Amino acid sequence: MFATYQEALDWIHARLRLGIKPGLKRMEWMMDKLGHPENKLKTIHIGGTNGKGSTVTFLRSMLQEQGYKVGTFTSPYIEQFNERISINGKPIGDDELLQLANVIRPLSDELEETELGGPTEFEVITAMSFYYFAEINPVDIALYEVGLGGRFDSTNVILPIASIITNIGLDHTSILGDTYEEIAFEKAGIIKTQTPIFTAVKHPGALNVIEEQARQKDAPIYRLSEEFTISGHQSVSKGEIFSMKNAFDSLGEIEISMIGKHQTENAALAITSAQYLNQKGLISITDQSIRAGLKKAYWPGRFEILSEMPLVIIDGAHNDEGIAALVNELTNRYSDRNIHIVFAALKDKKFDKMIEQLDSVAVRISFVSFDYPRAATSQDLYEKSQSKKKEIVGNWQVYLNEAIHTIQQDCLLVVTGSLYFISEAKPLLCKYLNRANSL
Repeated sequence: MFATYQEALDWIHARLRLGIKPGLKRMEWMMDKLGHPENKLKTIHIGGTNGKGSTVTFLRSMLQEQGYKVGTFTSPYIEQFNERISINGKPIGDDELLQLANVIRPLSDELEETELGGPTEFEVITAMSFYYFAEINPVDIALYEVGLGGRFDSTNVILPIASIITNIGLDHTSILGDTYEEIAFEKAGIIKTQTPIFTAVKHPGALNVIEEQARQKDAPIYRLSEEFTISGHQSVSKGEIFSMKNAFDSLGEIEISMIGKHQTENAALAITSAQYLNQKGLISITDQSIRAGLKKAYWPGRFEILSEMPLVIIDGAHNDEGIAALVNELTNRYSDRNIHIVFAALKDKKFDKMIEQLDSVAVRISFVSFDYPRAATSQDLYEKSQSKKKEIVGNWQVYLNEAIHTIQQDCLLVVTGSLYFISEAKPLLCKYLNRANSL
């Protein structure tokens, strides 16, 4: 038994050594031992390459505005580990995580002795979330973000009331496949029989795969630009405004506080799924709650403006599609600024195209590495850049402090790349900015 939160957390993190082990057998074994808490929950399942966390946040905020108690399971964390398991946006307490670890640890030890082998870090946390939302702090509805892929992801033991696939990109190709169609097949694994699927996937081949899986499962499908549409989009200083229409309703002048045109698509997915579930009597939600919830929705590390003076933005853009969205927003919003980008990535990512896109908007680009087993070296990143003003950074913590204190008025500092890096960089940036602003 663990006596402290830190002991429990160290045990969970130590399971990273087991890596990624796709498959549901270990989860099914643990769920059986726990009395199947996942079957006691009303859930919505959210998969895709980018936009999962934002879509979860839009849904959570709308449902919370309506008065529901909403559990969310997301990854990775940005500010603290506990936020991966949250209720109404509030991370579980340290004492609760300790309690959960003491429930799951004996099962993990027992499972280790079987032919299935011990559960991974992600499987342990997923099992903890099911038990928490069903038994310790019961929720009205739980929103589950897929960790990796979908078909063999540990969250895929649930039978949701709706499934959402945000988009498809070429990410995690060593595990999910090299083509959009192969990756779409893995993502489409969350589609369940006669359970509605909502998607913003645009790639024709990927969409065909999802449509075929929906047909085989007799699942109603709602597609962006088909069953629901967005119009009248305009960017404003603190977010986006757009209108949308679907089979259930039409809403004009919707305002969201998350920045980026792509966020209107994530919001439209959340709206359409909520309105469908409302029509079917599975939830109850008003237009007023939808509008208010969308405007209040906040997700850290997604084109997040940390400071206006000096202008500092962080964005967890960690694949081609994420970088494309970031570059698009920087071009549209800050074409009059000299953009300084600080970038870190994981070595198992194909970062050459990412860097090529960043080179196109950066007046200056700095490459860093960070303390994580899968982190790429700053040298590897540097060699992929064609920028005339590129540099390798040794100590990124010291470098960010210096960068903040030397930002010119016509400049913009963008810290981007791996979400694991962003989670380390954000608290330091906030500390440096507070110190700079107090001078």
